[in-house]
Amino acid sequence: MIPLVFHPIYSQLDLPVRHRFPTEKYQGIRNALATQGVTDDSFFRPTPVSPKDLCKVFNPQYVQQLLTGNLDAKAMRRIGFPWSAQLIQRSLTAVGGTVLSAELALEHGKALNLTGGYHHAFANYGSGFCLFNDLYLAALTMLKSPKIDKVLIFDCDVHQGDGTAKLAENHTQIYTVSIHAEKNFPYRKQHSDMDFNLLKGTQDSEYLDTVDSALYLAINTCQPDAVIYDAGVDIHINDDLGHLSISTEGVYQRDCMVFDICKRKGLPVAAVIGGGYQRNIKALVKVHLQLYKAAGVI
Repeated sequence: MIPLVFHPIYSQLDLPVRHRFPTEKYQGIRNALATQGVTDDSFFRPTPVSPKDLCKVFNPQYVQQLLTGNLDAKAMRRIGFPWSAQLIQRSLTAVGGTVLSAELALEHGKALNLTGGYHHAFANYGSGFCLFNDLYLAALTMLKSPKIDKVLIFDCDVHQGDGTAKLAENHTQIYTVSIHAEKNFPYRKQHSDMDFNLLKGTQDSEYLDTVDSALYLAINTCQPDAVIYDAGVDIHINDDLGHLSISTEGVYQRDCMVFDICKRKGLPVAAVIGGGYQRNIKALVKVHLQLYKAAGVI
């Protein structure tokens, strides 16, 4: 059994009409997996990450102001959501889901969260639909294991993992790699341990060659004991915010490549679904399902 982490709250967020964040896709993935024979016993339900644990890692003032609704309007606009108690509970639970996935990956070899990839969140502010950086927290969680001395965060979302790069820049046990569109959000990039900038319109062959080279180079360079994989599908040709031209088959081949290389190297993998912004939720879910197909879930 491959552990899958899900909570209905992932899709429970009331947003303004035409808001860019596709909240429906998380429940859509859960439903699609069920129709393809994935049973309830494969799913683990996360608990919200505690404010106390957040304050150990991120700026306590930022954490408290955000949790209590006292963050100023400009900072909330940078995040991209209107504040609500529902937003906070959803975010805490989603982050808790990635942390749980990291724990389960160490136990089972791989685990997948049905949300996650909030890589634009910094220590003292949020950005780009990201309140708290779950990838960094998950890496810290893995490092608590006596078997884990170094974690690789391998980020294939189309947007650079700027928050993750900044948070981990002085942490010698966390190695960050970002493969992203060069001319895309965020405007001001941070320095990951390795950054691979792709031109607008990049297609499958060049993209897959880059992923293959980047992953082998990262593994050989940092010698990780575990991997956190952000499998963003906003690289897809039909994505509204991506600017790359990767096919659904290309997404599948990428995800297969990551799982296969990590398996050959004996590395546990905790995967999150990352970004994906097609307005057609059914089509978007189909692209996200490539991760579960590649992992052997379906």
